[in-house]
Amino acid sequence: MFRKVMVANRGEIALRVVRACRDAGIASVVAHSGRDRDTEAVRLADESVQIGPSTPAKSYLNAAAIIQAALQTGAEAVHPGYGFLSENPDFADACERAGVVFVGPSAATIERLGSKVEARALMSEAEVPLLPGSPGTVGPSAALEVAERIGFPVIVKASAGGGGLGMRVIDGPGGFEDAFRATRATAGTLFGDPRVYVEKYLETARHVEIQVLCDGHGGAVHLGTRDCSLQRRHQKLVEEAPAPGLPTAVLDEMGEAARRGAVLAGYRGACTFEFVVHPDGSYYFLEVNCRIQVEHPVTELITGIDIVQEQLRVAAGEPLSVTQEDVDPRGVAIECRINAEDPDRDFAPAPGRIEEFVPAAGPFVRVDSYVRPGYQVPAEYDSLLAKLVVWAPDRDGACARMERALSEFRLSGPNVRTTREFLAAVIDHPDFRDATHSTSLVESWWCEPTPDEPEVPAPE
Repeated sequence: MFRKVMVANRGEIALRVVRACRDAGIASVVAHSGRDRDTEAVRLADESVQIGPSTPAKSYLNAAAIIQAALQTGAEAVHPGYGFLSENPDFADACERAGVVFVGPSAATIERLGSKVEARALMSEAEVPLLPGSPGTVGPSAALEVAERIGFPVIVKASAGGGGLGMRVIDGPGGFEDAFRATRATAGTLFGDPRVYVEKYLETARHVEIQVLCDGHGGAVHLGTRDCSLQRRHQKLVEEAPAPGLPTAVLDEMGEAARRGAVLAGYRGACTFEFVVHPDGSYYFLEVNCRIQVEHPVTELITGIDIVQEQLRVAAGEPLSVTQEDVDPRGVAIECRINAEDPDRDFAPAPGRIEEFVPAAGPFVRVDSYVRPGYQVPAEYDSLLAKLVVWAPDRDGACARMERALSEFRLSGPNVRTTREFLAAVIDHPDFRDATHSTSLVESWWCEPTPDEPEVPAPE
């Protein structure tokens, strides 16, 4: 096992990795920006080093500075967390060339699975079900032909996209070419790659994912399902494990399909296979995330497996500590992402100084957060402040416990607004309680006009 690991990230995931290192007897070094020098991850790590100013491009996205800091501090490995450089093949390759272990898959694997078109081709070879769509990236004319053949609505996706960005749903042929070109331009701006492809869009589908772990010794296991259907503009808000309301046979089949796909890809480390599930039980591959996921705690709570420690074991060349027979999910876990956003103003960012922070507590309640009273929530970074996670033996109990935990959770400041009350309304929604929700629930429900605010017709 490693003696020292550098954490090249910030916020709650940096703190999560520091704690995993401490539990495993590994010294940790946090590479941080000037803005994050006083954060909890820095305070609890064995060492810290500033790698740049607040601007992400000059700190958390500065690969050269991170690698240099790792070499200077004697860190044997770099854990990239999620976001930033976590799925950057150039960074993974640079770490390897510098003699520093990248905690994740190889650069070649990231590059192959990072291209959604190449990932689709690989999953087809692994006999994982795919949505109807274009065989590869396409131009506007060919895209329209594909859309008309498979039927609207369709979704145009950036081949190099991720994080819910670089995609657009198109309902019909009218204005198709303009929408297609706009998506392609966005892809070029965000990812430096304007290539896009077309897939069938399922309007009432569920978003279900499978956590997979692989080592370099032939070990490969899946840890069951997570439902991530509660989203807004493709950004996840609430996750739970296992995915509710789906036949056990379908869930088992999805798990095996994901494990099979990971093995064929020669994967090493933790990855997540994302699927879209139709109400009739059919499921289709979406993409592979080559990193730890924000929502990994719900899987940890139902399996008892520390996913971050498994990442470290595999990166150090050790086999997984579990086999598929050891994976025995129990109970139900739900996670709510508490963000510094104002739901009443179209979820506009609402950073500011935190004056009160009282996390929920009690049996089977977990809070992954990095904030404290007096902390100034920055505007430069992602708005996630805390992940509130609960476990119970059954789904009704988990929902009740989450309602209680949300009612106890307090985080406030003069300008800070959070999504806590919105999340309480989501958990109480009858579609969520009945497990009949889909990816369209939040958009259709939260944006509906209230009786006090009748809908105003759009100008012609």
